[in-house]
Amino acid sequence: VQLVESGGGLVQTGGSLRLSCVASGDTIADYAIGWFRQPPGKEREFVAAISWSGSLTYYADSVKGRFTISRDNAKNTVYLQMVSLKPEDTAVYYCAADRTGWGIEDNSYDYWGQGTQVTVSS
Repeated sequence: VQLVESGGGLVQTGGSLRLSCVASGDTIADYAIGWFRQPPGKEREFVAAISWSGSLTYYADSVKGRFTISRDNAKNTVYLQMVSLKPEDTAVYYCAADRTGWGIEDNSYDYWGQGTQVTVSS
């Protein structure tokens, strides 16, 4: 499966963005999807994950209550709605697909997109 993220950009503190992760080459319904981010000069970190059907979701404490992960399997797309953005949310955001499980560890995910930049100005 190939993954392409979009929707990043520059936004002010308190603003909102919706990221999309579109899959091709396979049906996204066969994969759990995670969103990760890599802030400048830092390690990549887990943001959110959603199960195959979308019935289960999990969030990092730092984004809980502000970010929402969802999926539309008919459109082969997973979304990350981000509200109340903070400067510390500035990062390259990646989506990743896992066919056999789901979780917060990036090494459990098999396929990755190229990333989309999110910059939150103060």
